[in-house]
Amino acid sequence: MISLRLLFLFGLTAVGLCAASTDKPVQKWDIFELELKGPAEGNPFIDVRISAVFTNGATTLEVPGFYDGDGVYRVRLMPTATGAWRYETKSNRWELTGQTGLFTVIPAAKGNHGPVRVRDTFHFAYADGTAFKPIGTTIYNWLDTPEEVQEQTLKSLAAAPFNKARMLLLPQTDSYRKKIAPSRWPFAGAPPRAWDFTRFNPEYFRHYEQRLAQLRDLGIEADLILFNPYGKPWGFDTMDAATDERYVRYVLARFGAYRNVWWSVANEFDFLRTKTMADWDRYGQLVQQADPFNHLRSIHNGALIYDHNKPWVTHVSMQNGAAVEESGRAEMYRGVYTKPIVYDEVKYEGDSAFRWGNLSGQEMVHRCWAGTVAGTYVGHGDYFYRDDTDTWTSFGGALQGQSGPRLALLRKILEDGPDHGIDPIDKWQDPRTAGQPGTYYLVYFGRETPTTWPFQIYKNGVADGQRYKVEVIDTWAMAVTPVEGEFVTKKKDGYHFIDAQGRSVAMPGRPGIALRIQRIGADGKPVKVSLPID
Repeated sequence: MISLRLLFLFGLTAVGLCAASTDKPVQKWDIFELELKGPAEGNPFIDVRISAVFTNGATTLEVPGFYDGDGVYRVRLMPTATGAWRYETKSNRWELTGQTGLFTVIPAAKGNHGPVRVRDTFHFAYADGTAFKPIGTTIYNWLDTPEEVQEQTLKSLAAAPFNKARMLLLPQTDSYRKKIAPSRWPFAGAPPRAWDFTRFNPEYFRHYEQRLAQLRDLGIEADLILFNPYGKPWGFDTMDAATDERYVRYVLARFGAYRNVWWSVANEFDFLRTKTMADWDRYGQLVQQADPFNHLRSIHNGALIYDHNKPWVTHVSMQNGAAVEESGRAEMYRGVYTKPIVYDEVKYEGDSAFRWGNLSGQEMVHRCWAGTVAGTYVGHGDYFYRDDTDTWTSFGGALQGQSGPRLALLRKILEDGPDHGIDPIDKWQDPRTAGQPGTYYLVYFGRETPTTWPFQIYKNGVADGQRYKVEVIDTWAMAVTPVEGEFVTKKKDGYHFIDAQGRSVAMPGRPGIALRIQRIGADGKPVKVSLPID
């Protein structure tokens, strides 16, 4: 009897005899694209359905395609494994159905770590296992600005510490500098409301693809916001359910193969009064079902917090500035949702008249550190308005604030730290301290100004005679100062260990000070924590 494996191999060979073979291999987690010619008459956005089934024998994916104008149809795959793959197209039009082919997937090149996934419940890692520690920023409408401003935004990002950027997919009310309207629109027609919602504008989406690829090459995750409540002049906030679904499916088909994409169903979802909670549940589930690549998914709140326990939500995108004013507050959402908590908006550094846009640089940095030692992640915003430009948060361009370089230090500290993230050590008693028990600790003092700190760590993972080195971090001055000598642990009571000689750490008596405490081995090097991967 012929085995199933032999049947598969025979089938692959048989297909190969009549199928197109691509000579150019594609990297794992890069984009393999089928370009097909088909009907251009009528309305292909509505009338024509196309997809392709891809398989390597172990994995089979049906991937939706899309119409790209001028009789061109595309299907894009983000391959998840190396080796030989084959495909067959499916369509409701004969000329697009049954086209087959073979291609080869090679290992990912340096810098290509794949898409970001949730790891260890509260944290993130790329598909290849490399830890991802988000230090995000917001640039809502940067793709609606003149081309030279967009290029300046990319240069600013290249020099900044941010590895995630939130942006809108649909234009909002305000134009750049209140007078320069977007040069492209997502639908056929003309502003303000003469749209044909049954026809997309491929040029608009091709421009996004160009920028998505540039962000990817900079190592930046693109957190794409599908809906927003700010488009009243254009009518994008009052599209009907059929248009909404068609739009979501089109966006997912076009952008889903980009490994650096995250989906945010909405920004301030509860401010979009034309949709109900049932609508948001449905759109979130649609994104989950229509994305064969399972990118990260979230929804962002205004005043009303969404139920992030719903299965389609992969991580929490939270607007709450008060939660990160002190270290202990931010942790609470972890216990509610048992998912990664990303405070994408905690107010912005700026000089705005709006109270949500006038944080000092010191306060922005403080909130990021307070969230970090709570085992969460905090996003940045820059809301300085200048006569010759507009705010970074709204339109990109040049960064004006002082927090960016300080967040570069935080990112380096996180990336030099445990791969499996920073978690609260003794969350109900010591909200200042996070890390991994028995190996690594960050202690953040926030607005406190101590001049000395008696060495003391919580009991979990600790035993007599362990050796630790300590560094004092000035989060604003960007200084990391080693403390002379080593600290050797000795049990103090039922909860804590102290230094065997009763030593303390001298502190500078300024706000914004943290300690990094690392256990060292006999060789004087830090002991690495090793945990199983989810």
